[in-house]
Amino acid sequence: MRYDMTMAAALADRPANALAHLLVVDDDAGIRVLLAERLGAYGYHVTTAASVIEMDRVLARGGIDLILLDVMMPGEDGLSACRRLVEDNGPPVIILSALGDEQDRIVGLEIGADHYLSKPCSPREILAHVRALLRRQQIAEVEEVRRGFSFLGWRMDIDTHELLDPDGVLVHLSDGEFAVLRAFVEHPRRVLTREALLHAARGPDSDAFDRAIDVQVSRLRRKLRGNDSDLIRTVRNEGYLFVPKVVPT
Repeated sequence: MRYDMTMAAALADRPANALAHLLVVDDDAGIRVLLAERLGAYGYHVTTAASVIEMDRVLARGGIDLILLDVMMPGEDGLSACRRLVEDNGPPVIILSALGDEQDRIVGLEIGADHYLSKPCSPREILAHVRALLRRQQIAEVEEVRRGFSFLGWRMDIDTHELLDPDGVLVHLSDGEFAVLRAFVEHPRRVLTREALLHAARGPDSDAFDRAIDVQVSRLRRKLRGNDSDLIRTVRNEGYLFVPKVVPT
């Protein structure tokens, strides 16, 4: 696969969705490393997998926004994996394949891939497709904005700034705690970095030390603990993950 090594000069701005987590699935280690480095340089968090089996393990942990998927790999191939992802309502898929004739592209798109790119292709082209697909997702999410959320019997109202426990009792949250909880319920089962949570709690101009967010999370845990398990899981060296399923209301 041929890559344009001048990708850094291709685009001057950073991706709009700084929290986007990409998964690169390819049995070629060189491609995995290069794409992780180049896409990571534009602000994306990139995880890699050498096979569909490894892909499934990563997806089981949650938090993947988009998959870059090779077709020809040992074991289950990319087309079969893509079909499963579509059936399971998984993340959107961009196929990267050496099988680039018209029929191959048609098959890939018909089974549910969002984009199909033929190798060799430049990182600039890949980046453009990644950005376009994530932008489309963001627009769809904005069109489906909800003003409330529920999880495990808890109810959160964005407009009234209220959180009710499963018994209907109002739970007091500070502005910072409410902002952090809102970030969690808007991105459930996705690892959020301390930097992202700090941005949500204090805004982009905050110069507070990122460990301050640990205090907010600790307070939230105490207020949300209705049983022996935490609703907020610490992911070592990465950040925090909100465990429950969240339903917009």
